[in-house]
Amino acid sequence: MEAVAKLNNCPTSPRKMRLVADIIRGKEVLNALSILKFNKKEPAKKLHKLLLSAINNWEQKSGESAENVELYVKTIFVNEGKMLKRFQPAPQGRAYRIRKRSNHVSITLENKTA
Repeated sequence: MEAVAKLNNCPTSPRKMRLVADIIRGKEVLNALSILKFNKKEPAKKLHKLLLSAINNWEQKSGESAENVELYVKTIFVNEGKMLKRFQPAPQGRAYRIRKRSNHVSITLENKTA
């Protein structure tokens, strides 16, 4: 049995989010939660919340408690979201482009014994 959670249009660059997502890929859920809780990077907070949501989705779907089962992060991937394009004034009448990136994250959890 699998459980999925998605986070769309998260206002963080995909590259920064992938650095944190690569750390927890394939780990057990309780281990991944502790890694995210004590990680200093900003995307770790959002991934921690998303992982809790995926655990809750699995509990709702299966009717069991997640503490009794060995759940692990089967897949986690980060895709590019929409990009806000802005201009910043520069010297001599020029303008610099600013690209405010966002991303989409998907997490899939699965039971190890199944």
